Amino acid sequence: MNTIFEDKYFMKKALQEAEIAYEKGEIPVGAVIVINDKIIARAHNLSETLNDVTAHAEMQAITAAANFLGGKYLQNCTLYVTLEPCQMCAGALYWSQISKIVFAAKDEQRGCGIMKTKLHPKTKISGGIMEKEASDLLKQFFIEKRSQ
Repeated sequence: MNTIFEDKYFMKKALQEAEIAYEKGEIPVGAVIVINDKIIARAHNLSETLNDVTAHAEMQAITAAANFLGGKYLQNCTLYVTLEPCQMCAGALYWSQISKIVFAAKDEQRGCGIMKTKLHPKTKISGGIMEKEASDLLKQFFIEKRSQ
């Protein structure tokens, strides 16, 4: 059975959030959280807007999803995020008990993989979905920032 609700479909939605962040002058990272093929949270980086180092896309999405569900645990949910979660976000995802994390671009310097951050034992993680699109947007953002 072929369904439109595959990883690429939801990663496109996360990339749309990253583009909103880009337009706001935020580091272009976007996220969506999905349960039963339904998006229950959309978010993007807001660290500059809120003057808050913790306002990463994942953190915003976790809060929105928990509010939607009426509880702090995100079991049976999948996070789609355009950049591999950092140590802080991975820690929050651990406590949320999210079932699955799908990221686009790997963060070779601050990602949870390179930092060896533990995720919840039941959380599955995979990467590389639409990696080029996410990486290109991040590269373009930093090229523009450095030229200012």
